[in-house]
Amino acid sequence: MPEEPLEPLDASGAAERIGVYVCHCGGNISDVVDVDRVATEAAGLEGVAVARHIMFMCSDEGQKAIIDDIKDLGLDRVVVAACTPKLHETTFRRAVVRAGMNPYLFQPANVREQASWAHPHSPLAATLKASSLVRAAVAKARLLEPLEKVSVAAVHRALVLGGGVAGLRAALDLARQGLGVTLVEKSPFLGGHATQLHTVFPTEDLARPLVGRLISEVMARPDITVLTGTEMVGVTGYVGDFTASLRMTPRGVNADLVDIDAAIAACPVEVPNEVDDGLSRRRAIHRPYPDSVPNLPAIDWAACTRCDACVKAVGGRGIDLDDRPTEMDIEVGAIVVATGFNHYEPYQGEYGYGQSPRVVTLPQFHRMLDPEGPTGGELKIEGRVPRAIAFIHCVGSRQIEGVDQPGPSGKLNEYCSRVCCTATLQAANQVRSRYPQTAVVDLYRDIRTYQKDQEAYYVDASKGGVLFLRFDNETRPTVEVTDASDTYPLRVKVRDTLTFGADLEVPVDLVVLSVGVMPSDVSGLIDMTKAPVGNDGFLLEVHPKLRPVESAIPGLLLAGTAQAPMDITESTSAASAAVAKVTTLLAKDHVEMEPFVARVDPSRCDGCGLCLEACQYAGAIALHDVEVEEGVIEKRAYVNPVACKGCGACVPSCPVEALDVQGWEIAQYRAMVEAITAEPVAIGA
Repeated sequence: MPEEPLEPLDASGAAERIGVYVCHCGGNISDVVDVDRVATEAAGLEGVAVARHIMFMCSDEGQKAIIDDIKDLGLDRVVVAACTPKLHETTFRRAVVRAGMNPYLFQPANVREQASWAHPHSPLAATLKASSLVRAAVAKARLLEPLEKVSVAAVHRALVLGGGVAGLRAALDLARQGLGVTLVEKSPFLGGHATQLHTVFPTEDLARPLVGRLISEVMARPDITVLTGTEMVGVTGYVGDFTASLRMTPRGVNADLVDIDAAIAACPVEVPNEVDDGLSRRRAIHRPYPDSVPNLPAIDWAACTRCDACVKAVGGRGIDLDDRPTEMDIEVGAIVVATGFNHYEPYQGEYGYGQSPRVVTLPQFHRMLDPEGPTGGELKIEGRVPRAIAFIHCVGSRQIEGVDQPGPSGKLNEYCSRVCCTATLQAANQVRSRYPQTAVVDLYRDIRTYQKDQEAYYVDASKGGVLFLRFDNETRPTVEVTDASDTYPLRVKVRDTLTFGADLEVPVDLVVLSVGVMPSDVSGLIDMTKAPVGNDGFLLEVHPKLRPVESAIPGLLLAGTAQAPMDITESTSAASAAVAKVTTLLAKDHVEMEPFVARVDPSRCDGCGLCLEACQYAGAIALHDVEVEEGVIEKRAYVNPVACKGCGACVPSCPVEALDVQGWEIAQYRAMVEAITAEPVAIGA
């Protein structure tokens, strides 16, 4: 049960009646911070009508205590000292709304991350800091004003960026919810990386037919417009009403082309085939596989020399080498980002990569096992089946400073790519099943087959004769190319922790590097939208549990591997979750946004325009003519609340302090600073 109020004040004549609630967080806070002391000191602050400490403020019991006090004690402000606002700010705002209070009269104080977790070995210091944070929160709460969300008309159409499985699933689900959809894919063909696989885990279904069915459903919907060879090059507006600028690269081929094979065969230009990860070559006019969608080939303009050979081969019908890019603008209410991922590219010499054709990446190995791949599914190296294969995990993932070499960006990929272990074990099992005479050695740091039914791959590999060798974080296996006199062309050296640090040498014919997942280059999107990015380079969600598919930009939703490494099941689930959020946003004729935007005090503004120079969001601030007195027109700044993002860059630019951000005003900051520097309230005074 909630504690009784601690030394409540008679606040009947006060302007505010503030309730302060200190959370134990199940010991995360109270094991370090003296929560009783923090609550007791808070009870003595000006305007505080009640102060309690409760085991779990986010629980039903904790929320009920807030609601009951608002109703019974007439509270008009609430302060909760608990964990990070990212976790439960929304929870407590909803609680005060249920009690009839404006949600923006709630103020959080983070005493878990900033006090108990920051100072676990100094309980007194943590307690004093927690009290200081609560004093600041109360000081700000006294100056809070009721705010109303910003409401804008909604366009009932969505834009999906990316034509892989996540983008396709998002488009289909959006259409099924009654929304119009424009799906844009940067490449000339749909399907993404999934079309490079032979089978998918854990069902072992054939990948291309599986993706093909999803593509067919999308293409059959009249409410979905599919634009391949297209990318978003600009975006303005706000949630509910974005204007997206699209640039469409011409295909160079139209439906009049009948003899596709003749056109492709006539092309004299060959470049590495990205579908086979460089194991084969393709022509400048190409299609990835016979059943690709669209089924027409496309011209790779970067490779094409415009020699006219393909045009002559088909009698001039169906190919236009004079096609030029075009642009168009569309209006949408929300944008789903499903821009996918790239595989990590090992640097020259990493585990022998680039030094021997017998060192390949796992995506290349998958293409070798695919009957439609460059080798027709035959696993042969220089004409014969490998006698021994070594798989090496965590290439380009879980990198460690001082051990691994940073990539071109200068950063290490410290994250786990999550899908690599299962994909590696799937490939190893296929080898043992199809080529039982081939020895398979798996070199790993940790096996992470985390999804349902994926652990079976590890069990099957163990039973199937795969030999596991484990290396530690501080050492890496080395791959040496042997001379012609050696029986095996490659030799892998590893210190095996499973045999108490024995130094082993493994002779093999082939080394397969299990490369990690890296984010696609979305720098243009980031520049256009200011969408936040995590330390791993993937687009960042607002909160992993409470708002897992929302970016900090309202109306910009995340799907699939644009957000993090995911397998196909996770990617499509994330896409459906993003669609659920879009549907909620656009279900009504208007969209509501948080009110934390800039506002102008016209009595202070002198129309200098410095705020316009500081603002980086188009249309957020403008100078309007205002009649300051009869017959006198002067310029005054005006903030468009639907275009403003509340970044606050305009506030310090104003020399007369005419600008503030609602909910985070200068006066509130000053009150917080003064409260932090003030002497603590004496207990019992």
